[in-house]
Amino acid sequence: MRQIYENYTTEDSEVWKILFDRQMKQFPTHACEAYREGLKIANFETGVIPDFKETNEILEKTTGWQLAVVPGIVPDYTFFELMANCRFPATTWLRKMKELDYLEEPDMFHDVFAHVPLLTNQHFVNFLEELSKIGLEYVGNDYAIQLLSRVYWFTVEFGLIQEETGLRIYGAGILSSAGETKFSLSEEPPKHEFSIEHMLDTAYRKDVFQTEYFITESYEQLFDSIPEIKRLLAEKLTKVKV
Repeated sequence: MRQIYENYTTEDSEVWKILFDRQMKQFPTHACEAYREGLKIANFETGVIPDFKETNEILEKTTGWQLAVVPGIVPDYTFFELMANCRFPATTWLRKMKELDYLEEPDMFHDVFAHVPLLTNQHFVNFLEELSKIGLEYVGNDYAIQLLSRVYWFTVEFGLIQEETGLRIYGAGILSSAGETKFSLSEEPPKHEFSIEHMLDTAYRKDVFQTEYFITESYEQLFDSIPEIKRLLAEKLTKVKV
């Protein structure tokens, strides 16, 4: 599959612009430094839908990653196999104007605007690659994938990071949501120290704002947690004999 750029409509461009501008107003005080730097590297602009060819050239030069076009949510094996080979699965379709605030399935704004900037951070993509390799080992084991998805969810999608300037967002699920961008950093939801064991024991829902978040100290900490993820996952599977 490939991105057919000429197929984008005027509404698509307007949707991208509205979503882009809305998030950019919040990001100086909400988004993490690595994301904001990555946004500059990716050269994303208001009203201009990214061209995957240009984005891939930038990513290739920066961290060696690429975007791989997919139709939507893909099977576990495809998802992990792509990222284990430094290819991030991304859709090319954009939500409609009536869906600005809620979408059941991730669209291009989520996959590209929210994820791509951090794909320019080497420590972060190293974590993503190794986490995906673990996923490949357990494809077909539903319980193992469920546990591993919790780590992915509370880091890559809904992670917070403590920076010198304060608590900031690096999770793409938050960065693509205007409402959750504000909510996640408010005093309302509980926030926990980074703990793989706690994440593995914490279920989540996709249809509401998260009820709790985990705070990492650095992207190096994410990568360094890979051995612990392997160990704790194996221990849990041994206990239930899955």
